[in-house]
Amino acid sequence: MTEPAHLAAASANAVTAESPGGMRRIATASFIGTAIEFYDYYIYGTAAALVLNEAFFPELSRTAGTLATLSTFAIGFAARPIGAAVFGHYGDRVGRKTVLVVSLLMMGLSTGLIGLLPGYATLGVWAPVLLVLLRVVQGLGLGGEWGGAALLAVEHAPKKKRGLYAAAPQMGSPVGYFAATVTFLLMSSVLDEGAFESWGWRIPFLLSFVLVAVGLAIRLKISETPAFAKVVEERGTTKAPLVEAFRRHPKEMLLGAGMITVVYVMFYTAATYCMTYTSVTLEIPINDMLGLTLVAVVVLGVSTFLVARWSDRVGRRKLIIAGAAFGVVWGAVLFPLLDTGNYVLIAVALSGALLCMGIIYGPAGAYMPELFGTNMRYSGAGFSYNLGGVLGGAAAPLIVTALAEAYSPSVGGWFMSAMALVSLACVLALPETAERDLDTV
Repeated sequence: MTEPAHLAAASANAVTAESPGGMRRIATASFIGTAIEFYDYYIYGTAAALVLNEAFFPELSRTAGTLATLSTFAIGFAARPIGAAVFGHYGDRVGRKTVLVVSLLMMGLSTGLIGLLPGYATLGVWAPVLLVLLRVVQGLGLGGEWGGAALLAVEHAPKKKRGLYAAAPQMGSPVGYFAATVTFLLMSSVLDEGAFESWGWRIPFLLSFVLVAVGLAIRLKISETPAFAKVVEERGTTKAPLVEAFRRHPKEMLLGAGMITVVYVMFYTAATYCMTYTSVTLEIPINDMLGLTLVAVVVLGVSTFLVARWSDRVGRRKLIIAGAAFGVVWGAVLFPLLDTGNYVLIAVALSGALLCMGIIYGPAGAYMPELFGTNMRYSGAGFSYNLGGVLGGAAAPLIVTALAEAYSPSVGGWFMSAMALVSLACVLALPETAERDLDTV
């Protein structure tokens, strides 16, 4: 079936940007999928910090078990560029909408199955093996999610409002994380420690079955993006879009990955390692830390939306530069603030890390897709974004944990500053994109 025939077969009732309330509904579809998918991903990160080492690696020491659990977290990130390559290929060949439905199913169902997976006491060594396999499926699904969700918003939006509407998929991250944190907070509050560690932690995973049904109902009603439909009609699709993206835009692919790395470093260190560090080393109650984390997530959500919207007026690049420069400073002060044990200063420490993320992450929703042409945009933006995830999200918690154990937590903070400096250098070498016409890139 050719691509024009595929597009012609789309439902006449599909929501377009010209439909009544169309852009709002498209933005909602873009947002709801990423919110669900990031909820799925973040509940794993929270569980990895709190309970999964005991459930799946009980014969290891606490530190070794934490490292093993974080390694399964990293494996999901390693799968994400593969997912981006596969889903990006079909997203650039067949269309954005169909691919987004498949990625949502993969992510949601694998997450729900983790909630049903028996632990080491029941399955022995097969328990961590199956956990790793489900994490790989999670990573493949999320690898295909972000690029398509961002394009769904960006390619439907008016040129002068791309930053605003691209904030929709970006807001899925803080909202998904907020929902994940609240869910764990409720479970750990209403259950005693034994019940929470035995079965209570599974409930947030099982809720994914319900959430994915909601996401599918919304996404199935959205039309294909006009930018993709136009390129199919006028020029046709590219046979190997990822190869073409590397051939035509090698600088944007690699520097874009480097630019986004600090986002992952700040978030996953604050959300995963800092949770373990404060609850185990500083002996701060888990519920208290979950509450302090919620404060930081609100900062992330507000900054993501406001800076994304602001980028339509002042440009994306200068705001991303400011965020990366802020990260250079904040990495150095994060752990000294945590070490005070003062709840206000801990909230400031976590909020600063997520503020750095929000300043960069908000504009990045429009900035990264704008770097690439329509017939390779899903592959180029998605792969670059997820390659940054391997460098920042997979490696950072492991490296910070190892540095903290070998030297001190502050050394881990210096590593975060160094990664922010790398991201700063990358964005300085990239162009501004806010005024680009998507059809001519």
